[in-house]
Amino acid sequence: MMEVPLRKSGALQDAIFNSANFSSIATDAQGVIQIFNVGAERMLGYTAADVVDKLTPANISDAGEIETRAAALSAEFATPIRPGFEALVYKASRGIEDIYELTYIRADKTRFPALVSVTALRDAVGKIIGYLLIGTDNSARKQVEAEQALLDQRLRDQQFYTRSLIESNIDPLITTDTRGIISDVNSQMEQLTGRTRDELIGAPFKNYFTEPDRADEAITRVLRESKVTNYELTALALDGKETVVSYNATTFHDRDRKLQGVFAAARDVTERKQFEHALQETNAALESAKAGAEKANRAKSEFLSSMSHELRTPLNAVLGFAQLMASEVPAPPPHQQRSIDQILKGGWYLLRLINEILDLSMIESGKVTMSQEAMSLTDVLQDCKGMIEPQASKRGISLTFPSFDDVFYVHADRTRVKQVMINLLSNAIKYNTNGGSVMVQCVKRGDDRVRVSVKDTGIGLAPDQLAQLFQPFNRIGQQDSAEEGTGIGLVVTKQLVELMGGKIGVDSTVGIGTVFWVEFEAAAAPTLELGNIDDQFERRTPARLAGQQPTLLYVEDNPANLALVEQLIARRGDLRLLTAIDGHLGIELARAYQPDVILMDINLPGISGFGALKILSEDPATAHIPVLALSANAVPRDIEKGLEAGFFRYLTKPIRVREFMDALDVTLRHAAEHGLADPVEPGK
Repeated sequence: MMEVPLRKSGALQDAIFNSANFSSIATDAQGVIQIFNVGAERMLGYTAADVVDKLTPANISDAGEIETRAAALSAEFATPIRPGFEALVYKASRGIEDIYELTYIRADKTRFPALVSVTALRDAVGKIIGYLLIGTDNSARKQVEAEQALLDQRLRDQQFYTRSLIESNIDPLITTDTRGIISDVNSQMEQLTGRTRDELIGAPFKNYFTEPDRADEAITRVLRESKVTNYELTALALDGKETVVSYNATTFHDRDRKLQGVFAAARDVTERKQFEHALQETNAALESAKAGAEKANRAKSEFLSSMSHELRTPLNAVLGFAQLMASEVPAPPPHQQRSIDQILKGGWYLLRLINEILDLSMIESGKVTMSQEAMSLTDVLQDCKGMIEPQASKRGISLTFPSFDDVFYVHADRTRVKQVMINLLSNAIKYNTNGGSVMVQCVKRGDDRVRVSVKDTGIGLAPDQLAQLFQPFNRIGQQDSAEEGTGIGLVVTKQLVELMGGKIGVDSTVGIGTVFWVEFEAAAAPTLELGNIDDQFERRTPARLAGQQPTLLYVEDNPANLALVEQLIARRGDLRLLTAIDGHLGIELARAYQPDVILMDINLPGISGFGALKILSEDPATAHIPVLALSANAVPRDIEKGLEAGFFRYLTKPIRVREFMDALDVTLRHAAEHGLADPVEPGK
């Protein structure tokens, strides 16, 4: 009957011993391996025949670790312990349970961490006859530990980083839970309240303010609205000091989007509040000053809008009657003629001064609009040459312009570029020597800039005079000149150039002359975006009446853009095109020809596209004509402003053929369906 349990026990021992999941190594009392099970063979790569009666467990273990273990045991037990097998079984030989980590070395010299349990084997009388070392591969656990250590380090780094962010903030920071209980603060909050972080955490947020209910309402409001900005509270420190703070707070959530509490930042506004209080104490003076400032601002705006008209009206009478007096028959006596000449001279100078001050004021108030697009600098210089030649002829000054066959394109506002060049050319002639010369040059600067320079043969300017250029009412070197001037023109010129993204500079040599130059961003010639262009010209909008083509009036001051639209309309073939180079002429043509559709640039000389649209829409004869805007002002606010002003559509440059043709077709159909006036020929 005893044989069955014995057989079961033996079978169980065999199963354990032959398990491939852990190594079982049994040695004799001297440490020589006697048993090397299947698990040991699998883990270590040796066969039992390779190690039995040949090696000790120390031979398949890391020698350095054994030496370290021997040294540690020697210190622990105050007795010398040799590195080797003795160090591996020393505790077990004394009946002490011993489990330790050790690096095993496989037959192929690779290594792996093992967790080893050592037990002494004894005979019936308790004498040690050997040792049993049971080991398991610890690689997976070590990897998990390493990964966990890395995660722990990252967490510590993240916590340190987060803490550093919180502590580096110049404002007091605080977090609370959903009940308004403080969960964290930074050092600035400690300073604000005069309490330590430990004292603050766990306490109600409202406890540290002069108005607890209002502070509590701040938390409630944040939880209700998700955020609060510029919420003023007065913090109360432990020593009684009061600090007015402006709170900005928001809610925060965990990764599952569950509400965790409130994060708030406080900004000390005590000085601001004290300043406001000081202002309140002088309320009467403040209100008076404020009223005066508002009145001055209104006056400035009204001045900008009405100065030109209000000053020109009396000047018109002064100059008009003075010219009548000068042209009377018989002619006025010489002494009266001299007086009239002085009136005329002063009047024309005053008119020029009004224009230049108005330009400067509008630029400084930001009321100057720009329509920057690809434009021909060559065309502008050609126009300027014709305008400036009479002035040069009077002084016997020769003009040299670059060849108009070389076309330069820049990205700028055509009207303003012409204003800049006329100003520079006028100065070059005005302050030149009689019989001198003015040379205009135009060159590419790299791939993306174009420089135009105006060189004169005047008296030149010294370095200290150059440093004072571009200052209002400062006529450097011309104070004693017979030439009249305001000293404003160059200031206006510089600001216009810079508003267009350009640069202006000057080089001068005393006795030789001066060179003023301006640079603008280079541009390619205006082009059409020709996507699906062939499809665009297959469509035709039916004429309004049989045998009669609809008419399109295009108001544009840029010759290149005029040419582009002329090409488009010519290829389309079903429209008659009229063109006007400014808003006033466009209005007159609209009244005379009654076009079906008007295409209007925004930034026109004389009157803007907005101004022309207003006049057309208020005139019963033209109010029915749909007006399309076509402008380089292409930001969303510009488009919104155009549509709000009453443009039927707002198109942007460069012209996109599909968009342009679609808008034109829609507008023509609208004109055919809703037109209220019949076309007329001028003079009928």
